[in-house]
Amino acid sequence: MRDEHSLEQILEAMLTVALEPISAEELADVVETDAADVTTTLRRLRGEFLEERRGFQLAELASGWVMQSSPEVASWVAKFASRDVSHRLSSAALETLAIIAYRQPISRAQITALRGVNVDGVCRLLEQRQYIEEKGRAGGPGQPILYGTTELFLDRMGLAALEDLPRSKSSCPRSRRPIDWSKRWASTSTKVPRSRSWTTASACKRPSRVRDSDHVGPVRSSSAKDG
Repeated sequence: MRDEHSLEQILEAMLTVALEPISAEELADVVETDAADVTTTLRRLRGEFLEERRGFQLAELASGWVMQSSPEVASWVAKFASRDVSHRLSSAALETLAIIAYRQPISRAQITALRGVNVDGVCRLLEQRQYIEEKGRAGGPGQPILYGTTELFLDRMGLAALEDLPRSKSSCPRSRRPIDWSKRWASTSTKVPRSRSWTTASACKRPSRVRDSDHVGPVRSSSAKDG
């Protein structure tokens, strides 16, 4: 039995919610210990996970440590990811996708400023579905990732290029009639919740001025709600 707030417990929790590989030095800075202790602990945990044949494992990559699913169950993970349910997008996901489409390249902090809620889980979901991708990094503190839409997004929307996106009459130049994203996406996808509509007028609102360095780290539980 581990002690309360043990180093193992803390490191496991941090890597579970991390979106990118985290170096031992970064982890050590948070838990206020030596990087060597962090590395030793993580390598011991990696051995325990392998010995116990867990469904996840710790991997030491060039840029740091990451928690990922075990290669031994890759076929089941792939089967789960390809199920019909995995293609459905919630209202929150549609709203976030619309913002990215019209404001790209855009960071998570800017999307959060527009929506008023944490969007880490939704962005992770959209990236996994290959509807958005990294387009570069912003200048300034932290150099946050900038997101944009993919060719798959255009295919699902029935568009040839981003210039074909409908424009809002009130908010964007060269305007056309606003589009209800939930209806448009439903015509090319499976079931979509329609609790509220997300139009181009909403997507074209300018975000409040927010520093990209204000971005708060992800909370894994939020992905279940937003996804």
